[in-house]
Amino acid sequence: MICPKCGSENVTVQIITELELKKKRHSILYWICIGWWLQPIMWLFLTLPTLIIHIFKPKSYKITTHSKKMAVCNNCGKSWEI
Repeated sequence: MICPKCGSENVTVQIITELELKKKRHSILYWICIGWWLQPIMWLFLTLPTLIIHIFKPKSYKITTHSKKMAVCNNCGKSWEI
């Protein structure tokens, strides 16, 4: 493999794994059946307990991983995706 910047053949290929955090949310079916009336009622009649629940409830995240191949020139340091 040849570096596009300096033309050297001293290139190494690496696989890089990237992690992405996504916030979990309710599905559309939840909001159609329950969410549209449950959330306003909880805020109107149960304001203090709802606030306490939202403050102390742990956040739920979903982790997704993506792998990609990267080439790095050992002479000039340029990196590019293969």
